[in-house]
Amino acid sequence: MGADIRPGRPAPRRLLPRGLDLGRPAPPKAWLWQVRRLILGAAKGPAALVIVLIPALCLALLLAGCRDDSPVYNTRFLAFGTLMDLSIVGVGREEAERASQLLDQEFQFMHQAWHAWDPGPMGRVNTLLATGKPFAAPPCILPLVRQSQELATRSDNLFNPAIGHLVDLWGFHADAPERRAPPDKARIDALVRANPLMSDIEVDGILLRGKNPAVKLDFGAIGKGYGIDLAIAHLRELGIHHAIVNAGGDLRAIGNRDGQPWRIAVRSPGGGGVLAILQVSGDESIFTSGDYERNFTHEGKNYHHVIDPRTGWPAEGAHSVTVIHGDATTADAAATALLVAGPARWPEIAQAMGIRSVLLIDQAGRYHMDPSMAARLESVARHPEIIISPPLAGDTAGRQAGS
Repeated sequence: MGADIRPGRPAPRRLLPRGLDLGRPAPPKAWLWQVRRLILGAAKGPAALVIVLIPALCLALLLAGCRDDSPVYNTRFLAFGTLMDLSIVGVGREEAERASQLLDQEFQFMHQAWHAWDPGPMGRVNTLLATGKPFAAPPCILPLVRQSQELATRSDNLFNPAIGHLVDLWGFHADAPERRAPPDKARIDALVRANPLMSDIEVDGILLRGKNPAVKLDFGAIGKGYGIDLAIAHLRELGIHHAIVNAGGDLRAIGNRDGQPWRIAVRSPGGGGVLAILQVSGDESIFTSGDYERNFTHEGKNYHHVIDPRTGWPAEGAHSVTVIHGDATTADAAATALLVAGPARWPEIAQAMGIRSVLLIDQAGRYHMDPSMAARLESVARHPEIIISPPLAGDTAGRQAGS
């Protein structure tokens, strides 16, 4: 199948988060101890930092084989409720700092503009959509509406930012979900019957009109990706062509790392080490959606924030999904759609959305992937049951790996 799944290979040498020793190779498990030390330290700080540093399946940047004198600029800031890591290669420090300050300001604006429950442009749009009357859309919202409509259609509405009322009903429109009983089933069923869809929003130039009062927008499954795409575009406008923008593990990488591919570590679902390594160069986005990111437990059962629009309940069948795609906006939306699709439908939805590489881990711990992803994974830490799908339509890398 083309994938290197031999267990027992040494752990990667280096991780990007600050506080790790990048000066010399570490023993195989030493870097895990350092990550644990960082996590425990972050737990004493703001809750938002804890959410970022301990996802059960996250993507951390690996800079294996780096030289200490490499022209790399690393910085970090907070946006979208998570830590944003920026790595820039091949430009002077002053130029990199100016770019970092610009992106920090832009991400702060995007966070405020697209926030699902704090007052701002998003709240105003949701209020006006409920009236059924046309109104001028804020420029910061209109592009997201257009792209969300297209991606919702391609995903068979498994990616559906119109279900904000359901997300709110489940208590996920809060910085930290409360431990409580699930919502009343009758209220869930009523919202599912109302069937809010992105197609219920009429777009006429700069005007929007809601055609279903049950629609409430929540761009949580696309906002980070769209913001990262804007950030990469701005970096290129500034003449920067080698960089990574990483939002709490979801990232887009352009160019390379001083002539070498960027190395991306996929963390194990249980958080106990690295599942595999991916090499990235050129221009690719890697996004993950999982049932561990925002959740609460009631009477021993876990309820997570990725709501299946068909049932109104948290999606079942998949523990996590990691996708690779050219743009971050599509990758972000697709990761959510494929988590909802589950083991049975993910190949169909991936093809419809143009996704070329997928790794889905089901709730039994089995790995589902297409040949393209299988060919790219290195140093898989364990050897579970691996299920390889046929190559995805239009996936040149997948056809080559499976040939």
